[in-house]
Amino acid sequence: MIETELTEREGPLLVIFEEEEFQLPEDIKASVMLVKNIDWNRDLSPWPAPRVFKKGEDFSGCGKETLEAVLSALKDREEKVLIAGYSLAGLFALYACTETDRFSGCVSASGSMWFPEFDVWLKSHPVHCRYVYLSLGDTEKNTRNPLMASVEDRTKEAYEIISKQTVCEFEMNPGNHFNDPQGRLLKGIRKALANL
Repeated sequence: MIETELTEREGPLLVIFEEEEFQLPEDIKASVMLVKNIDWNRDLSPWPAPRVFKKGEDFSGCGKETLEAVLSALKDREEKVLIAGYSLAGLFALYACTETDRFSGCVSASGSMWFPEFDVWLKSHPVHCRYVYLSLGDTEKNTRNPLMASVEDRTKEAYEIISKQTVCEFEMNPGNHFNDPQGRLLKGIRKALANL
């Protein structure tokens, strides 16, 4: 069962999914709702899909329930809300913005755009936020897994689709998927907050 932890500060509200030792620097003016106790393959996948590695579990597709829990936690908030995530949480953040207009901006840093059928979903489910930030490492596509190797093509395709709907920025970063996740996330958060 996911939980939320709120840190009140001035500015808009940032919804972010538990990242190891995530700390919002003091110069970023935003309250933070940290979504915790996440089972990534279950809670952040928008629909069921087979696992991508021999070890591990299939994707359960409980993203809609996770979104409902997040929206419930936001129900008494009136400020602008930015949703941000890295990897599968980045995919979920973008998915959330196709399901509700509650979020003013979205950061999908190294988002798992390879997720089965997500490209099809984006073509028929427009995002409802004012600004979307997408990023990817320039060597993330260099993997033996053919599904995950499609991540760069799928992210570029997502950028093309979203750019026709709202303001969207796409940035390539040096390195693979595990290169500076927090730095990439913070870069996107700064840009998104400046565009809310």
